[in-house]
Amino acid sequence: MYITRHAEETVKELASMFGAVLVAGPRQVGKTTMLEKLTDGINHATLDDPIVRESASLQSGTFFKDNPPPVFVDEIQKAPELFEQIKLLLDRSRKKGQFYMCGSQQFKMMKGVSESLAGRIGLVTLLGLSLREINRVDFDQPFIPTDEYFTKRKSTVKNTEYSDIWNTIHRGSMPELVENSQFNWQIFYSSYVRTYIERDVRELSEISDTVKFTSFMTAAAAATGQLLNFASLARDVGISLPTAERWLSILVASNIVYLLRPYSNNMTKRAVKTPKLYFLDTGLAAYLTRWTTPEVLKNGAMAGAFFESFVVSEIIKSYYNKGLLDPSIYFYRDKDMKEIDIIIEESGTLYPLEIKKHADPSKKDIEAFKVLDKFTDLKRGKGGVICTYDKVVSITSQDITIPIDYL
Repeated sequence: MYITRHAEETVKELASMFGAVLVAGPRQVGKTTMLEKLTDGINHATLDDPIVRESASLQSGTFFKDNPPPVFVDEIQKAPELFEQIKLLLDRSRKKGQFYMCGSQQFKMMKGVSESLAGRIGLVTLLGLSLREINRVDFDQPFIPTDEYFTKRKSTVKNTEYSDIWNTIHRGSMPELVENSQFNWQIFYSSYVRTYIERDVRELSEISDTVKFTSFMTAAAAATGQLLNFASLARDVGISLPTAERWLSILVASNIVYLLRPYSNNMTKRAVKTPKLYFLDTGLAAYLTRWTTPEVLKNGAMAGAFFESFVVSEIIKSYYNKGLLDPSIYFYRDKDMKEIDIIIEESGTLYPLEIKKHADPSKKDIEAFKVLDKFTDLKRGKGGVICTYDKVVSITSQDITIPIDYL
């Protein structure tokens, strides 16, 4: 059964504004399925077909005569020669919504887009299913802890049982796993990793040692929710520091890993400058790090890191699904070890958030929010603790508990 994606409305809006729309994202998150639904009735060409791909690469000038717009081109990164042809056709016709494209390799696609289609294309990054989408919630606004947000969100909330949250964290957000509860989790992710490395990674970079790259992915998954430490990753896998940096850039470009930037301004000289690493699909991270069931995961040493990774991913999805590719989301940690898990910046206001897997948040959890008081050039907005408590309750006059279902 098809699960409605919140990015659908964004694709429609971008198609009314631009001649082309590109949906990028990891493998198997539903890019093709979503665009097939949205483009039903127009031409469709998939570059997974070797004959079609050869035609696109060697005869790009005639490809769109055989597949005239409006057209949906799947796996567009396999024939970057088409970007120049799309530019020529758009400059000639000036029509909107003529080309719909998707693909899973951002390196090649973004190079083609920046060189040929700047100003002519709308971009969407699609990740796995959000908790909102899994629960069939229509509400699609980006998460921000304001009174206005909570007023709108309250009427759409569907409560998720504590055990169901951990089942979702462990199983992950891939549509096939969500839609088919009988699918074997371990077999699915084993195949996913093998396909990702054999197709995407080998095409992106000359990696001959796929065993070590798998070990690198596992080391990165074990570091989810932590400050990025290239030296530690390189040492754990037995590779050089430049190789670790190059391999991580592949995981980031593939939307497997997200690097959360540290917040900084002219008053944060004591703040750390290193980003935090997060796996965007907690199911994949659980598979790589061998947490075999939801029960062992929620009771294990990495439970807090996985819960935090899940929350960060949910917040990012809420922005990506609205077409906001570079949300102003940060974290804060200084040399005195004061830390704020997430800071959302909007219109000169900072919204601090703490993430706790427990269900009994207290004032102690938000002690670090006080560091924002010294940022005199910015206003401190409402903050809160995102947790498994099931009600929105005031902790202070300015801070609240935020049930995970309100994301």
